[in-house]
Order: sequence, then structure tokens, then C-alpha cells
Amino acid sequence: MKNIKRRIAFNKFWDYVFWVTGLLSTLVGLVLLFTLIVDLFLDGSGRLSYKFFTSFPSRFPEEAGILSAWVGTFFLMIVTAFAAIPLGVAAGIYLEEYAKKNWLTDIIEINIANLAGVPSIIYGLLAMGLFVYFFKFGESILTGGLALALLILPMVIMATREAIRAIPNSIREASYALGATKWQTVWWHIIPYSTGGILTGIIIGLSRAIGETAPIITVGALTFIAFLPTPPITSGFPFISFKWLFDPFTVMPIQIFNWVSRPQAEFHINAAAAGIVLMIMTLLMNGIAIYIRYRFRKKIKW
Repeated sequence: MKNIKRRIAFNKFWDYVFWVTGLLSTLVGLVLLFTLIVDLFLDGSGRLSYKFFTSFPSRFPEEAGILSAWVGTFFLMIVTAFAAIPLGVAAGIYLEEYAKKNWLTDIIEINIANLAGVPSIIYGLLAMGLFVYFFKFGESILTGGLALALLILPMVIMATREAIRAIPNSIREASYALGATKWQTVWWHIIPYSTGGILTGIIIGLSRAIGETAPIITVGALTFIAFLPTPPITSGFPFISFKWLFDPFTVMPIQIFNWVSRPQAEFHINAAAAGIVLMIMTLLMNGIAIYIRYRFRKKIKW
């Protein structure tokens, strides 16, 4: 009896040690993150103004702005989202619901998991050879967006598969029992129920893409640009233009890197302000995803 009590006390002690260790580890990460964010805001918040958002980069730090950088980032994220989301979700649905479980799908699954861990510079080199030289897209927004789409595609596929895998088989069986086809079951039941997990994976992928620098520099993004891409909406018929896809561009991470590399302290303040804007853009993306996920879950009744 005493041995059992000692064993229980010993296990409780190590449970407590593990709890304290986990709590301290979490607090260390949170404190460091909070310190970095506070330091970023203290340095850059004073530089944020309407002029900062509507001015082009300049060799004079007090006149420099992020207009071309945030516009380029916005257009780049549009291309990335339109290229990666449909392909990634469709591939995840196919692999989880339609593909036969054999050696070929096992190889595909292993390669997708491995691609998620490949350094981003490799995707930049792949995009340079494929989109710049082979397809002749040039050093354009389209090339940069497709490069980032390749980067986050494995993440979207894996998130889609995990979200679909979490759906109980009873939902599929009930749908089939009522006479629904495979596609009707997927479209009306599997996708709606798994939307929350799929959106989470998509936003994680886009959040990574919006901060990437290596693949964008590799495909030819400019470090200094004082003009905007062609407007996507025109005054004449057909009122929509796709010329902006082939325009040169820059993005927020490159602009931040350019300012940080300058010796003047004023440029470092500009970099901190641009970092705040980039962080807010990421948080807005996550907030939109959380809201959409909440709306979908509210409509679904288990």
C-alpha cells in the first residue's frame, strides 16, 4: 500500500514539474513576443501617417513611404490566393476522398509532406527557371504570386486533408443512405463541415507568404520602385485590365530589408513603421478567416 502511495506521489510530482516547465516555456515565448511588439510600436508608431501610406520610397527618410510596397503586397497576395487556394483545396479533396489508397498515393503524400519543409529559396529558384525563363512571364507580379503559391501549396493541401479527415464517417454514411452521390456528399456535407480547418490552413499559408523575401528577390522583385502597377479597373470597355500581372513590383518585406540595411537611424524608424503595417495586415487576414469560420460554423448543425 505504501509503495502505491509513493508511486502516486511520485507521478503527481512529475506532473507538477511538467506543468511548471510548460507554463514557464509559454511565458518566456509570450514575454519575448510582447517585448518585441512593444519595441516595434515604440520605434515606428510615430512615423505612421497618411503621408507614409501615400508616398513612394525616397532617399530622404522623412519623405519616404510604403505606397508601392503595400500595393505590390496586396496584388501579390491576390495572385497567390487565386493560384494556391483552388489547387490546394481540390488536391486535398481528391487525395482524401477520391484517390485509391495504394503505393502511388503514399508517394504523393510523402512528397507533399517533404515539400512543406523545403527552404523558400528553392521555390524562388524553381519559379525563376519555370515562370521567368520557360513561360516568359518575366520579373512580374504574376511570377512572384505563382512562386509564393508554390511555397504554400503543400500547407494548403495538408490542412485540407486534415480538416476533411476530422469529419465523422457517419455523416458520409448518412448522406449515401439518403441516395446522395459522392460529389453531392463532398459538396454539401464534407466541405461545409471542414471549412473551418481549411480556412485555418489557408490563412497560415498566406501569413507565411506575406512575410517571405527570399523567393521574391530570386524572381526579380525590385528594392526601389517609385510607380504603381497598372490599375486593374479601366474607364473603357471591358473595364478590367490584366496588364498589372506583368508589371514589376516590390513588397513590404523587401522595403523593410532595404531600410534596415541603411546606416541612418531614420530609415530604421521607417522600417519599424512598415513592420507594424505588415503585422496589422497579417492580423487582419487572420481576423477575416476567424470571422468566416465563425459564420460557417454558426450555419452548420451537427
